[in-house]
Amino acid sequence: MDLNEVRHSMAHVMAAAVCRLYDNVKLDIGPATDSGFYYDFDLPRRISPEDFPEIEQEMSRLIKENAPFERFSVPRDEAMAMLEKDGQTYKLQRLADIPEGEEISFYKCGDFYDLCRGPHVEGTGQLRAFKLISVAGSYFHGIETNPMLQRIYGIVAHSNGDLRKELFRLEEAKKRDHRKLGRELDLFSISEDVGPGLVHWHPKGARIRSIIEDFWRKKHFAAGYELLYTPHVGRAHLWETSGHLDFYRENMYSSMDIDGVEYFVKPMNCPFHIQIYKTQKRSYRDLPLLWAELGTVYRYEKSGVVQGLLRVRGFTQDDAHIFCTPEQIEQEIRNTVEFALGMLRAFGFEEISAYLSTRPEKAVGDEARWEKATASLKSALEAESVPFEVDQGGGAFYGPKIDLKIKDAIGRQWQLSTIQFDFNLPERFDLSYVGTDGNEHRPYMVHRALLGSLERFFGILVEHYGGAFPLWLAPEQVRMLPVTDNQNDYAEKVEDKLKGLGFRVTTDDRSERVGAKIRLAQSQKVPYMLIVGPKEQDAGTVSVRNRKEGDLGPMSIDSLVETMEEEQRVNT
Repeated sequence: MDLNEVRHSMAHVMAAAVCRLYDNVKLDIGPATDSGFYYDFDLPRRISPEDFPEIEQEMSRLIKENAPFERFSVPRDEAMAMLEKDGQTYKLQRLADIPEGEEISFYKCGDFYDLCRGPHVEGTGQLRAFKLISVAGSYFHGIETNPMLQRIYGIVAHSNGDLRKELFRLEEAKKRDHRKLGRELDLFSISEDVGPGLVHWHPKGARIRSIIEDFWRKKHFAAGYELLYTPHVGRAHLWETSGHLDFYRENMYSSMDIDGVEYFVKPMNCPFHIQIYKTQKRSYRDLPLLWAELGTVYRYEKSGVVQGLLRVRGFTQDDAHIFCTPEQIEQEIRNTVEFALGMLRAFGFEEISAYLSTRPEKAVGDEARWEKATASLKSALEAESVPFEVDQGGGAFYGPKIDLKIKDAIGRQWQLSTIQFDFNLPERFDLSYVGTDGNEHRPYMVHRALLGSLERFFGILVEHYGGAFPLWLAPEQVRMLPVTDNQNDYAEKVEDKLKGLGFRVTTDDRSERVGAKIRLAQSQKVPYMLIVGPKEQDAGTVSVRNRKEGDLGPMSIDSLVETMEEEQRVNT
């Protein structure tokens, strides 16, 4: 059985159970998620985890009844009458969202029915292991001015064994939650006074970000890229030409009037890179152009979907654009896939897969160009032995793409790198280059992001490592721990020496027992703790404690430096 069908079916079973247990239940939606399912309810009473056993018991009864999931369709006016009769105001609004002419389908399960496209399993008896795990507030349609609903989350598995594994993974995910670790490790914050989805990077978080950015720049220069910097706002005319005002305006921030001209804050960097391309006539000899930017953009996200660093309103994109000839495109795509894989592996992600999205029914651009672009994406994945699935017809209207997905330390999949052809913007902005024949030709244009947004990538990194960053990324690599105040001067000398060699070091010179200092450093996930007492001071050594391996015993400073330098080389 398809797990998504199982999850969605279990959401219906939960909704049916809630309707049996409580009066005046108003329903919204109940989709499958990557890890389970949820359903949104408007209830006359507040649900708490203490209510879960009762709801679960009723769900088990429904499963034992083995009620079939039966699909039926009705005309729009009949659907409206059904929902009005039952007082399902939220479902009526969802019905209004369905375009005219589309089929209105419901699924019935016992005495419960729901406005739903499906699909579902054949009957409730096919459902097995499940658990309700949490309840939270959720605004209808994700808009904070709308009514607050209660969202009950659950998980489901094919067997009790699989369910136990999933519960363990969820517990591990709670411990690794980047919002929790961000507070505990003092990495970042989001202030309600400033606004949701707008991130403040604290010194430790900013230190890690600067390491990531420096590594990113170094690798891009080595790969033949040039870096750009572009403005944060642009005239409305620019966004009209690009098509953003027609197709993306609801995600753009309100316009501003500057000298009587309308401007918008940029949601994307590409129109600016195109403007740089157009500053001079380009020849085939100039191509390929590989231009990258860590460009900060702003996009409106509904407050109901803003989530820590993973879904924000202001973020810095690891962005790049490739302009090249048809003859160059296959090699450039291969280079880009190889580059992306190398970057992801450098940050500790080894399990990487891909989705190849091809030409949809409605698309712009010459079909031969689509075929060549799609073939170049496919051959690049095959050359790098990356497992991939084809999403037939799932590409954007303006070009095919590859999405690279990684698995983190606890098996969750995240989409990171994207390589996206664009046959639309070169036409809209009339881009050209002079070919070998002396005539003007349209260049290929490829949008490319390796890490995605730095904010989201950082959140994923925090959760992947559980806050215990590898040595090369750790904001504080070494903490000196003098046993008594008499060793403070020696500890500072060692600190200065290590800092002079480029390591990030602090000294805990508080008048505390060394055991308490170790526990604090361990809780703050410092990779190396160097304990210095009278013996170490006299011998000119340090007693080394590693975050993972514990006590490593005494070492000379030179041996320690050699060990740490080797560890950094292995990681990068």
